[in-house]
Amino acid sequence: MLSIYPACFFKEDTGYSVVFPDLNWLATSGSSLNDALQMAVDCLAGYLYTLKQDGDAIPSPSAFADISSENVAAELGVPSDGAFVNMVSVDVNEYARVHFEKSVRKTLTIPAWLNTAAQERNINFSQTLQEALLSKIRAKQS
Repeated sequence: MLSIYPACFFKEDTGYSVVFPDLNWLATSGSSLNDALQMAVDCLAGYLYTLKQDGDAIPSPSAFADISSENVAAELGVPSDGAFVNMVSVDVNEYARVHFEKSVRKTLTIPAWLNTAAQERNINFSQTLQEALLSKIRAKQS
């Protein structure tokens, strides 16, 4: 199912910033207009996918005519010169299938004794590696 939300695009020295007023001021940016639009699709898909996964309510999008880039710029305290509103659309389920849920095969080497010990204990290698990587990522973010 296609999800469509209005987004405000703001021209900056380094490219464009994009803000979704309906989604708690969700924001992203890109180095060019094309890059900003691609980033907006990715950002929208990720946000809606996370809401769905967490069981949170998905806000209804505003009508295009109800969003003013000047009002959003004033709310954010940024210049509205060159700002505009554009609708951003994404099929969240399809995007998630391709980008978020797709598994990638990795080949790795471990000592034979560790392999034997893990197999004797019926340890799921893929799950263990995922948990370890997530733990390491979280530790690096702190």
